[in-house]
Parts: sequence; C-alpha cells; structure tokens
Amino acid sequence: MGMFSAEAISARRKRVEAHLGLSDQVLIVDAGLPIGQPSGMDQTYDYRVHADYYWLTGSRRPGGVIAYDPGAGWTHFVVPVTEAERVWEGVTVEPVGEDVELLAGYLKERESRKVIRLGGSDPKPTREFEAELWHLRRPKDSEELAVMRQAAIATAAGHAKIAEICKPGLSERRAMIEIEAEFMRNGSERPGYNTTVGIGSDAAVLHFTPTARELKEGDVMLVDAGASVDGYIIDVTRTYGAHSGFAKDLYGVVLASILKGNSLCRKGVEWVDVHYACCEVIADGLRGLGILNCSAEIACESGLIALFMPHGIGHAVGLGVRDCSGPYPGRESGFSCGAGVRCNFPLEPGYVMTVEPGCYFMPPLLNKPANRSKFAGEVNWSRVDEVISVGGVRLEDNMLVTEGDPENLTGAIPK
Repeated sequence: MGMFSAEAISARRKRVEAHLGLSDQVLIVDAGLPIGQPSGMDQTYDYRVHADYYWLTGSRRPGGVIAYDPGAGWTHFVVPVTEAERVWEGVTVEPVGEDVELLAGYLKERESRKVIRLGGSDPKPTREFEAELWHLRRPKDSEELAVMRQAAIATAAGHAKIAEICKPGLSERRAMIEIEAEFMRNGSERPGYNTTVGIGSDAAVLHFTPTARELKEGDVMLVDAGASVDGYIIDVTRTYGAHSGFAKDLYGVVLASILKGNSLCRKGVEWVDVHYACCEVIADGLRGLGILNCSAEIACESGLIALFMPHGIGHAVGLGVRDCSGPYPGRESGFSCGAGVRCNFPLEPGYVMTVEPGCYFMPPLLNKPANRSKFAGEVNWSRVDEVISVGGVRLEDNMLVTEGDPENLTGAIPK
C-alpha cells in the first residue's frame, strides 16, 4: 500500500465517505503524471504525486487512480510495472490494485452518474468537493505527524549547520548547498521547497534565489529552508547575524511577534486573528524604533503595516508546503492589515500551521511615491532611508494545534 498502514488508509477513506456523504456520485482522484521537459527527450520534471491521491492510497507511483462508488466501495487502479522501468530504473515491486486500463470500463458502466474528479490529471477539479476534502485533510493523523517529526529533525540538523558556518565569506549559494545536504544526511529525500537565502538587502526579497553574494561583517542572512520526508514538509525560516545595531533591534521585534503568534495557535482561534495580533506587535515595535509615528491600531487598520509585513502570518503545512491552506468551506479568502491571509478558518486540533512574521525594508514598497504620500505623517521616512539597507528579518515555526497548549514542532531550532 505504501508508507502508511492499512489501518490509517482505511480510517481516512471512512472519514471521506462520512464527510462527503455521496449518494449516487462517483469520486475519482488521480495521482497525476510526470511532465516532460521541453526538448528533453525522455527527461521529465521532478514528479510529485497529487496530495489527495497520496493521502488516500499511500502510493507515490504516477498514473494511478482511486475511485469511490457508494454502492461498490473503493477501487484502486494502478499502472503495472513495465519492462522499461525494470531495465532503466530497477523497479521490482508490482503495485497492488486493478490495472488502470480497466478504468475506462469502470466509468462506462457509470456514465449516467455525476463524476467528481480531483487530483493531478484533471485541469478543472470539482472545486466545492476539493475544498471539502482539504478541510477533511487539515488535521494530521498520528502517522502523518510521525513523519513530520522526522522532517523536523532533518530540518533542525540543516539549520544547525548554517549556524555553525555563518561567518563572513559564506555565500548565499554555499549556504543553500550546505543546508540541503545536511537535510539529506539526516533522512530527507529532498528539500521541501526552493530554499531561500538572502544576505543584506537580499533578505528583503520574500523568495530570493541564492547568488554568489557573500556574507560581510554586520550583514543579516535570512534562510527559509525545510526538509521533506515521504512527501511531508517542515517549513522554517531563521535570520542569522542580527547581533548589533538596528538589525538586532529589528530581530527583537520579530521575535516578540512570533512568540505571540505561537501562543495563539489554539483550538477555536481564527487564523486571521493570529495575523492581526502578530502585526500589532510588529507595528508597536516599529513605533518604538522610531519608524512609525502612529499607534499600532492605526498602522494595522489602515494597512500601513503591510509596507513592512506584506504577507500573511503563515499557512497550513504537511503534505506539501501549503497543504490544505485556503478558506473554510463556504468562506472567502482571508484579508487583514492590508495583506492577503492564506487561511481563513478557526484552528482545530491536528492542524499544523506555520507562524512566520517578518519585518522588511523593501525598496519597491518603501520608495514608492504613492506610499510615501499616503502615509506621509504616519511614517518617519527619513529614518526609513537611514536603515533601508538592512534588508529584513523573518522567523518561522511550525505549530501543532492540540486540545491544550500548542506544540512547536520546530522548537529545537534556536531563534
């Protein structure tokens, strides 16, 4: 079946049956197929199985389909191992299930019924059912959490390596190589997402691609990198080198914000409220540093704070870097303090959420004439000009919501 136990797979499928309440509809979830590279002959992009299919089957093999008929139950269609796979890739284990060639006949027998298609091969999935399934998948079961804890161990090892080598002369590119190698030395099969490393002003670019730029004395270095184990992701950001001057003060503001956000990851708390609370802390801190001339309330309600923290406070994480993020079924997308918020739902036990406040000095936002005019009195622009080269600071933890106190899955990584 794959990495998950038969009991876990069975329990998930029963939850889907009960939650979706299908009567005459047929549910089809595709694994998806590798995508060929342009002019790449037989080369493909790195294949990632569709999360919904993987969660329901435990299989990461491409081309499969899991089908559910309320009258007939679940049928797993798989692609048999080919001779080419045996020769070129050394595949020996035959997948368990019906030959995918039988799927056409399966659907032909049910052609008069509505088919709900989800997964990797259908460009237009049935959105309302997709939202319901994501909502169902948000709380992680014990087997999922066990894998995420392994990914957290690998991620901690990688960040420990960065802390060890974070000295003048370290380049963004080398930092990326070293942290990713350490992930894989500690059980990760790959990085969970594209690693961000930004030194100095590069740290103010949210998803910066590492370059040959080298760390100098007094620079900050922002590293957003996490490990993947069996498809499950840990997503962590740490900022290194903020030891003195304004950078140290800014780090203290962001640290206070993440501690506030982490403490709010409790059952029943609305995620947009976590975002607002973290923005309040940052706004109050910027006022204390002489950047803002207005209250935290004005900075948040007017959207001013989004000039310094232009992204949401975080997202759901698990089977993919933003696993099952989005709104609660029937809700619109979230928005608060001038920024879009990736999640709009109350927290429940089993949810794993990233809490990632940042404070950045981004020239595209802070040097924009319209922004300077709009907030002429609320921002001390001369002070902004003095410190704009600092770049930015971001910290990020992964918080497990429980029935009681939240658990920090990334607490072993120093802040």
